[in-house]
Amino acid sequence: MKKNKVLVIEDEEDIQNLLLLNLESAGYKVLVTDNGYDGLNIARGEFPDLIILDLMLPHMDGLEVCRRLKSDAKLRNIKVMMVTAKGEEVDRIVGFELGADDYVLKPFSIRELLLRVKAIIRRDSEEADNKKVWKHEGLEFDFAAMQFRLDGKNISLTATELKLLAEFIQNQGKVLSREYLLNNVWGYEFEGYSRTVDTHIRRLRVKLGKYSDMIHTSRGLGYKFEPDA
Repeated sequence: MKKNKVLVIEDEEDIQNLLLLNLESAGYKVLVTDNGYDGLNIARGEFPDLIILDLMLPHMDGLEVCRRLKSDAKLRNIKVMMVTAKGEEVDRIVGFELGADDYVLKPFSIRELLLRVKAIIRRDSEEADNKKVWKHEGLEFDFAAMQFRLDGKNISLTATELKLLAEFIQNQGKVLSREYLLNNVWGYEFEGYSRTVDTHIRRLRVKLGKYSDMIHTSRGLGYKFEPDA
């Protein structure tokens, strides 16, 4: 059975060893480096299923590493879990807007981190199995390539916007609460950040152009995607 591959980019040796030991015990193939430059090179050669990325790295910080990953067509679909001591709301929002799939604060529970790793990789596997193209009027969403086209033209969406639109398409006609979207698009529930959902919805509506009214606001409840309304 193929082992899922996890790349750890972390410059603290104690945390490196902690992650290496526990991830290997959980059945993952683990690659480790202490800097962003080597991390990007390893990602290009190994295509890991998940990158656990420290933000406070020497020479090139984790945000820049994530930015370069998500701007590379061959690497942008690799899942990223940011691990950092920076827990301010703005730090989390920046991380998610860059395309991170999860954001874990130090010091962390290794048991909780392993559960989050498992959830991300399981979700990635489910997405890979869902190889289909959804079409409606001038909209087209390719689930295999995670690519969106509007009236025949490719539209540039961030990784989070793509996941958000995919969630809407797969739940057409259902009201999805902000908490549901946080849990299923960003990866887990957290309090106090529901307005980041509203921000992403506004941006997604702009990119949908004349189809923006397909995303309806259900006041006090959440959002609903109704392409046939």
